Amino acid sequence: MGAVPADPGGGGGPTGDKRPRMIARGWVQAAVLVTLGGFLVLGFLAFRTYEAQPPIPERTVTANGRVVFTGDDVREGQKVFLRAGLMQYGSIYGHGAYLGPDFTADYLDRSARLVRAAYTRDGAADAGERTVRDYRTNRYDARTGTLVWSDAQAAAFTELTGHYARLLGSPDGKQGLRPKAITDPGEIHDVTAYFGWTAWTAAAERPGHDYSYTNNWPSEPLVGNEPTGHTVTWSVLSLIFLLAGSGALFAAFGRWNFLGWHRRDHRELRFHSPDTVRLTPAQRTTAWFFLVMAALFLCQALLGAAAQHYRADLGSFFGIPLDRWLPYNLVRTWHTQLAIFWVVTSFLAIGIFITPLIARGWEPRRQALLTRALLGALVVVVSGSLLGELAGQRGGLGRLWSVLGNQGWEYLDLGRLWQILLTLGMVIWVVILFRGLRRRLRQESVANMPWLFFLAALALPAFYAVGLLAGPESQFTAADFWRFIVVHLWVEDFMELFTTATVAYLFVLLGVVRERVALAVIFLDIVLYGAGGVIGTMHHLYFSGEPAEHLALGATFSALEVVPLLFLTVEAWGFLQIGARRQSLSDTPFPHRWAVMFLAAVGFWNFLGAGVFGFLVNLPIVSYYEMGTGLTANHAHAAMMGVYGMLAVGFALFALRYLIPEDRWSDRWPRLAFWSLNLGLAWMSFATLLPGGALQLYQVVQSGYADARSLGYLQGDTNVFLEWLRLPGDVVFLVGGVLPLLWMTWLGVRHRTGRTRRPDDAEASLLFTEAGPAADGEGDAAGEDPADGHGAGAGEDPADGSAGTGAPEAVTP
Repeated sequence: MGAVPADPGGGGGPTGDKRPRMIARGWVQAAVLVTLGGFLVLGFLAFRTYEAQPPIPERTVTANGRVVFTGDDVREGQKVFLRAGLMQYGSIYGHGAYLGPDFTADYLDRSARLVRAAYTRDGAADAGERTVRDYRTNRYDARTGTLVWSDAQAAAFTELTGHYARLLGSPDGKQGLRPKAITDPGEIHDVTAYFGWTAWTAAAERPGHDYSYTNNWPSEPLVGNEPTGHTVTWSVLSLIFLLAGSGALFAAFGRWNFLGWHRRDHRELRFHSPDTVRLTPAQRTTAWFFLVMAALFLCQALLGAAAQHYRADLGSFFGIPLDRWLPYNLVRTWHTQLAIFWVVTSFLAIGIFITPLIARGWEPRRQALLTRALLGALVVVVSGSLLGELAGQRGGLGRLWSVLGNQGWEYLDLGRLWQILLTLGMVIWVVILFRGLRRRLRQESVANMPWLFFLAALALPAFYAVGLLAGPESQFTAADFWRFIVVHLWVEDFMELFTTATVAYLFVLLGVVRERVALAVIFLDIVLYGAGGVIGTMHHLYFSGEPAEHLALGATFSALEVVPLLFLTVEAWGFLQIGARRQSLSDTPFPHRWAVMFLAAVGFWNFLGAGVFGFLVNLPIVSYYEMGTGLTANHAHAAMMGVYGMLAVGFALFALRYLIPEDRWSDRWPRLAFWSLNLGLAWMSFATLLPGGALQLYQVVQSGYADARSLGYLQGDTNVFLEWLRLPGDVVFLVGGVLPLLWMTWLGVRHRTGRTRRPDDAEASLLFTEAGPAADGEGDAAGEDPADGHGAGAGEDPADGSAGTGAPEAVTP
């Protein structure tokens, strides 16, 4: 690509005008329409969430007026549940952790058995039918806010209060919770009321319908819960949408080469040796980010191993009573939070690292100082939130438990203060990027790559902040809606968009693809993931108290989420072939083999973990039985670590190649890390999570959801064997994968390159690659760029129209 001179004054391009839009208008229109349409539907579904969420009765009474519990008891019980970190031990409506019981299903099953036994003792010939009527008949009066329970249901509540007192307050521990986790009788009463209310919503029929508030979840024959017509019908229709969408997309791209990378590109690439590349002060500071990232990754992986050990041996950690100091719910809280922290740290660092490259070498004053301040703020937020979660779960923060401690929502466990500070930290990061990009942005159309990179970064704090709408006082259904905006939409759409923009820019900077081609990939990502991912968020909310339209739309659009994964997996092979061809034309070694290998692994795990394993659990009829089982955990690990974890490591390796001096660099460390992380993750999935999840799904169908989620089932011989079978894979993952990465990031800090770029240095000192004239004397095939149909002669780059001279040209977008 022809070199575009830097603009010292920052006002416009070489001619004083903005560079025009480089992508066809249709791409922009499609991206805007798809995005707006998705969020309009999402807004409607948010309205319906609040309108149709299950009511909390002001009082639940027996037929003679005796109060069983009040609405305040239920609301306080939810706070007890969240403060104690019980969502990271068991679950509600199938959402949460998988060691303890699902408390909704557990209460429903236990109370139904008690009610049926009571009717049987009374000599009722229709004890089973009376039990079903007790639970399915909705006796809630919205005018008075009163719910009427039968005497048998009230008696079951009293008995189960004692059961949960023993479970949650056991002095011996050995159940994954710390000994005497909850012992206050009032708190036990309230949390039992909370469980009882969720069980009522799971069985009582929604007014005007013949199914419960949770669409008849969980499967429980004792109360007549079985899959609804909506569950079966939309499962079938979602398969049809998947097949139709896949066929349409492949047909369109088979007919029209939208992306344009199948065409040969004959330019000779000359990769600069990393020793010749001069970094800006802010780029050099990112070495500390990557060291912190690797340290957090190590802690997260060790905590994951400890959490897994609880499933293999609930009594002790090789003879050590771990539950006294690090109970399962605290270990899993830290494990899930650190998964977000270490990945985000890498994303922040790579954004700062490539900003001067996009800005053609310019970096504003004090950018490195701001970068160091951001790193310090990140360390404060991470350490403060982890210590707050420890203190909060142990009851050491009093009324400030949700502010400084743990709010208790899975993935949003951190206290409200830390959540706000983390959001502000990402805002500061966006400010850092804007300071570095502002001159370049003034030169570009909003539809060009610099703006798309910046807007993708801006979306990260904006959509993470949505999680602030879920607080401890929010009703579970509404809180889960906003929680999954973060868990799904923030991660699977907007982190995906930032990832696509960043990876595309890296390949442009390396000269592997033309800028127009990369731009088309970004817009394709917006259209395809926007079409399925925004509304597809609802596939998490089939059975958590949402009305049936969430199930219908969630099933349909989450099926479409698989379409881009299928397509991009096929296209990725052609893309990698192009990279191999371009590398073979260079007479200098390609310095980023292992960073690209990690990006290739992302494509594999994106298809397997997010696509295959994700679709396996997305169908409503499958989710009805498997939600909250090992199959859910299998999808989560393969998708989160396989996609975003591998991306984070790949980003780190790209930057470390320039941060570590050439005489200190060795390919054996990234090679070892690559194979160990991928083999360890595959072992984890195929040796334990997938077979264990399949057996648990069978148990749900055979014996009911409550039984399959019980500690008794999880501690069975087969499950324990499968959990121990995971140990070799975990050792390979940790020793061969995480530790070499930590060592490389330490080298990046200890021997950080001293080649600092000065403001007056030539732009070429920051470049990675030069593109020479066509190796065989030809330009692009037919001299035509299919990205928009505009022709370019030999040695001419259609991206900016600059004519080639036969001399090497700088690869700058």
